[in-house]
Amino acid sequence: MPHVWWPTALLALVLLGDAAMSLKPPGFIQRCLEGVRLPREWWWTLVVIKLLAAAGLLVGLRYPGIALATNAAVIAYFVCAAYAHVRVRFLGQEFWLNCLGMLTFSTAVLVFSHAV
Repeated sequence: MPHVWWPTALLALVLLGDAAMSLKPPGFIQRCLEGVRLPREWWWTLVVIKLLAAAGLLVGLRYPGIALATNAAVIAYFVCAAYAHVRVRFLGQEFWLNCLGMLTFSTAVLVFSHAV
């Protein structure tokens, strides 16, 4: 279980917000998904992934190991997203702020919540 609970809860809240925005993606999310050439018919899967990740993080506040495993999976998700950006050379603001920002945040949560 996380040594400090609130960063994990904050990451879950951010992912819930991201999932909610992804239901009807605003322009910056659309540009990101189109920029990495993710087919529009697959966009819904990202909502499901983010909702499951948020649920796993919240459940992990009570049950040992689940938050750590889910946080690691969130990091892996954003590593894959970063790879998708680099692969197609879509390295604009969406990459630096959204993708790498979330990768940094989720990594910081893991380190701060589980390694401190």
